[in-house]
Amino acid sequence: MTAELVRGQNHPLPDVRVEIRVSAGKPVIAGATLNDEAGRLRDADWIAHPAAPQLPGLEASRQAAAVHRLAVDLAALPEDVHRVNVLLALPTDVGGPTSFGPLAAPYLAVTGLDGAEIATYTVTGLDAESAVVALELYRRQDAWKVRAVGQGYAGGLAAMLDDQGLPKAHELAATINETVAAGLARSVAPPPPQDGEGTRERSAAHAAHRGRTGAESAGRERPETTGTPPGGTPVEGAPSDGSPSDGSPSDGPASTGGINYRHPGRPSSPAQSAPAAPGPQGGSEEPVAGDAPGWSMEERLYNQVWGMFEDLARTVAAYRSAIDFAESRMEREIDRVLDDPRTRVGPAADAARTEARAKHARLVEQAQTVLDRDLAQLTAEAEVVEPALPPALARWDNPVWHGYELPDDTPMALRLGDLSLPEHAELRIPMLVRLPLERGLWIDCGREAASVDAVGADTGELRRLAAETATAVAARLYAVYPPGEFTVRVIDPAGSAASALAPLVDSGALPEPPAAGAAGVSQTLELLTRRVDLVQMAVRSGATDALPLDVDPADQLLVVHDFPHGFDDRAVTQLRYLADEGPAVGVHLMMVADREDARAYGPVLDPLWRALLRLTPVASDHLADPWVGHAWTYEPPLAPSGSEIVPRVLRQAVEGRWSPGGGSR
Repeated sequence: MTAELVRGQNHPLPDVRVEIRVSAGKPVIAGATLNDEAGRLRDADWIAHPAAPQLPGLEASRQAAAVHRLAVDLAALPEDVHRVNVLLALPTDVGGPTSFGPLAAPYLAVTGLDGAEIATYTVTGLDAESAVVALELYRRQDAWKVRAVGQGYAGGLAAMLDDQGLPKAHELAATINETVAAGLARSVAPPPPQDGEGTRERSAAHAAHRGRTGAESAGRERPETTGTPPGGTPVEGAPSDGSPSDGSPSDGPASTGGINYRHPGRPSSPAQSAPAAPGPQGGSEEPVAGDAPGWSMEERLYNQVWGMFEDLARTVAAYRSAIDFAESRMEREIDRVLDDPRTRVGPAADAARTEARAKHARLVEQAQTVLDRDLAQLTAEAEVVEPALPPALARWDNPVWHGYELPDDTPMALRLGDLSLPEHAELRIPMLVRLPLERGLWIDCGREAASVDAVGADTGELRRLAAETATAVAARLYAVYPPGEFTVRVIDPAGSAASALAPLVDSGALPEPPAAGAAGVSQTLELLTRRVDLVQMAVRSGATDALPLDVDPADQLLVVHDFPHGFDDRAVTQLRYLADEGPAVGVHLMMVADREDARAYGPVLDPLWRALLRLTPVASDHLADPWVGHAWTYEPPLAPSGSEIVPRVLRQAVEGRWSPGGGSR
C-alpha cells in the first residue's frame, strides 16, 4: 500500500534500489546531494546534477524537464553517506517562472524497480521559493527510510547548497544553470500558453502522480478529468473557468470557442482553430511543406514535423480529456440519483439516468467530431510533407532515395522510425533525433520488446528483426554523412547476425569485417577506447590537428550484437566508458541486445541501459512524452520487404567515397 506522506512524515524503504519520480507543472532541475551523518554536503563531488548526473549509486537527469526519474542504489553509496537529499530548482535566465508559488505543486513518488509506489509526497505551501529540498532518504540503524521535507529557499539553488555547507555554492549553482540553459537552447520550444494551460499542467502532474509518464513508459492512462480539456475549449456543461463540473444540467449550449492547436511560430498550420460546433470551418488552408520557421528548407521541414507531433499530441489529449469528463459527469449524475432513497427507483430515476446517458453521448459525439476534423487536417499535411523530406528524414520507400547523391554537409537530424497514436494509427509522424547523436541506441531483441501476438513465440525472429533494424539505422547514418566523416564498426562475436549485416559487408561500408570472438571484441573496444582518450586529450590541449595518423578522425558508430556473449568484465567496463564518454568526441554506440541476457551483471549495467534510447524491432507503444503523457507507438525504420534500396544506396555511398573528388557525382 502506498504511503501518502505529509511534511515531516517518514516511511521505511523495503528495498535499497528505488526510483524517484518527479512531476512539476514546468521544467525544473532535479538532482540529489549526498550528506554525512551531520547532514553536511562534503564537496561538489557529492551532488548529482545536470552537469554531472552520475555518482556511485545515484543517477539524476541531464536536463530540466517537467518529469524526471532519479535512480538510487542505496547499497552502492559511499559508506560515510547517511542521507540523500532530493532537490528541485527552477532554472534561471531562461525566461521561465522565478518561483514555485504560481506553479502546480511538485509531486514526488518513491517506487520500487517494478514501478510500484512505496511513498508519495506533494510539495505544497511553496510561494517565493525557487529551490526546495523535497525528500530525504536517510539511514537509521542499518535501515533506510524516506522523509518528506519540503524545505524551500527563496535564494534558489545557491542558497540551498550553501545551507548544506558546500564551499563555493554560488559557482556550482551557476555551472548547473549554464548547463541547463545550453540544453534548453537546443530543444524544441514548448507550445504557447492557451486558455487551458493551467488545466494541462494539472493534467500532466496528475498523470505523473499515477506513474504513467517517462522516457520508457509501457502503459497508457488518460489525463486528469476537468471541465476544460487541454487546448482550452470548454465542453458542454463544464464551467468556463476550467473547474470541475458539479454534474448539474447545462444552462446553455456548448461553447463555440475553438481549440488552437497551432505549433509555435508556424505561419499556417492545418490544425488551425475551428469551432467545436457546426459552423464556418477554420483551418481550411491548403497544407504546404516547409511552412515552419527556419533558415533552410531542411530546418523548416524539421520544425514542421515537430509541429505536427505537438499538434497531434494536443488534439488527442483534448479528446481523451473530453471523453473522461463526459464519463465522470455521467457517473456523478447517476450516483446522485442512487444516493437519494427517494429518487433511487421509479420513473424519475429512469428519466435521470436516460438524461445522463444522453448528455454523455452528446459530449462524446462532439469530441469525436473535433478529433476527426483535426486528424483529417494533420493527415493532409503529412501527405504533403512526407514526399518533400530529404533522405536523412525520409522513409526508405520515399522516392528521394532513388535519386540519392552523396551529401556535402552533415544533416541536422535523422529519422529513427515513426510514431503514432491509437486514435488514428495510419497517421505516422517521423521520429527525428538531432545529429550528432547525443545518446546511444539500444535495439531491444528481448521478449519485452513486443507482445507475443506481434511476432509469435519465436524469439529468433525478434533477434533477426532487431539485427535488420540496426543495419537499417547504420546504413542510413553512413549514407547521410559526407564522404570520410562517418565509419561503422560491428561486433558480432558468434556471427549470428551475418545475414542481416550482408548489406554493410557486401557493399564495403565496413572498414573491416565484423569482429568475432572474444579476441575481436577486445581488439575493437581497445581501438575505440584509445580513440576516445586521444581525442579528449587533444580537445583539452587544443591540439586536435596533432592526432596520430592511425586515429580515424571520422565519427564512429559501434554496432554490438549478442551482448554479453564474448564480453568479459574488462570489455563491459570499456563498453560503459564508450557509452558515457564517446558521444562527446564522436563515438556512438548501438546495441542489439536482450537485457535479460545480461542479468548476471546485476546493477552494474543499469546506468548503461538508462543511457541508451530504447527502440524495438517491431511496432510497440513503449515511448512516452512527459508533456501530456501519451504512450506513442513506435515503428522501426525498416525498408519494405523485398526492397533492394538499402544495399543499392550503400553501394552508391561507398563508390562515391572512393571515386575521384570524393563526393561529386
